[in-house]
Amino acid sequence: MKGLINSMSNERRAKIAGVGSYAPDKILTNEDLEEMVDTNDEWIRQRTGIKERRIAADDVASSDLAYHASREALQNAGLEASDLDLILVATSTPDHPGFPSTGCVLQDKLGITDVPAFDVAAACTGFIYGMSTATQYVETGAYDNILVVGTEVLSKVIDWEDRNTCVLFGDGAGAAVLTPSDEGGILSNTLGADGSRGNVLEIPSGGSKEPFSQAVLEERSHYVRMDGKPVFKFAVKILGEAAVEALEKVGLDKDDIDFLVPHQANTRIIDAAAKRLDLSREQIYINLDKYGNTSAASIPLALDEAVKDNQIESGDIVVLVGFGGGLTWGATVIEWT
Repeated sequence: MKGLINSMSNERRAKIAGVGSYAPDKILTNEDLEEMVDTNDEWIRQRTGIKERRIAADDVASSDLAYHASREALQNAGLEASDLDLILVATSTPDHPGFPSTGCVLQDKLGITDVPAFDVAAACTGFIYGMSTATQYVETGAYDNILVVGTEVLSKVIDWEDRNTCVLFGDGAGAAVLTPSDEGGILSNTLGADGSRGNVLEIPSGGSKEPFSQAVLEERSHYVRMDGKPVFKFAVKILGEAAVEALEKVGLDKDDIDFLVPHQANTRIIDAAAKRLDLSREQIYINLDKYGNTSAASIPLALDEAVKDNQIESGDIVVLVGFGGGLTWGATVIEWT
């Protein structure tokens, strides 16, 4: 339905002016994991689709990955860091447990001051939450140029003795620069959460509920814990529902989707969403085989690669959709410009 939305309204919109991504150089393959825990390459690939993931060095933090992705996104948008009006960072692995925010750390690394910056914590849905927040700032005229980043160093909160989780996650960052537009751009966002199911995917300790202690260390409860079956069941259902809800907000339906960029968690979950939305594999970008689940970085990292691969054309209706701990979910509909 290319061009349809342009005729619907001349209101101020937000558009993605540039995207960028970054992943550490170190690659951890399934074969490498065979030497670490009781698992094997075939088991991992069949159940997840993951072949390898990137791992940050010991002295690298989320803000470091975010910096590289942000610089690329700014360059592709034709802007300087000094042009930014707001920085918004989505992460579950902040540089510091409380403050300063990773957004403030990133602001400093970009060499700018007097620019508001803050973090969003919505796990793997974080980038979508960030996009929704940034969109409203642009649409209302509060800010013009907003940097939205998803960045994670999950390798530092993974229990490398737990074969059920350590095979899934990796490190990376993706960024998008939002600017005003009078046509196309971001058409709608939808967000959701169900806190009653938060315990199926969590880091139990290390916060104010159960501060870090010797007991926490011994119990290894400062690492990610996941109950895989309910998470899988939830994800299979919610990805399609969230995409459809966001489309319906602007009078579109699943037949109008040209390209889908889903959260990169599991190929079986993505295939289920594709079936529900009647999409072919050619209409979906998948790169989790190379990076694993990078949580909040997953969608922007995949979006950047899809753009670099020329898989998205001007006028395409693109849907970004994700789910994550919380439990949370969300989708963004874009007429690509």
